[in-house]
Amino acid sequence: MKRGKALDDPEIAATAWARYRRFMKWMALIAIVCVAVALAVLWYWTGPMPLHMILATCGGVFCTFMLGTGLMGLLFLSSGTGHDEEVEDRLRGMIDIDE
Repeated sequence: MKRGKALDDPEIAATAWARYRRFMKWMALIAIVCVAVALAVLWYWTGPMPLHMILATCGGVFCTFMLGTGLMGLLFLSSGTGHDEEVEDRLRGMIDIDE
């Protein structure tokens, strides 16, 4: 049932991973902008902040943003390369969940 395409093909895999890395680089830049906006909003609301609050805010906003975009990027990578279609459903016909 395997087609032998998608991420098994080195050319397709190299192109897909290069696109994913480019996407993540752009998302890292956007995450830095989000961190700056979050710090600006907090400074506006609370005034001067302690160093630990600044570091925690930077780490929390950046890591949360990158985790979300990284997982969504992997989802699109998997779907866009046809990798999802290669999964074999071994329970098809045994469990009736389509109705």
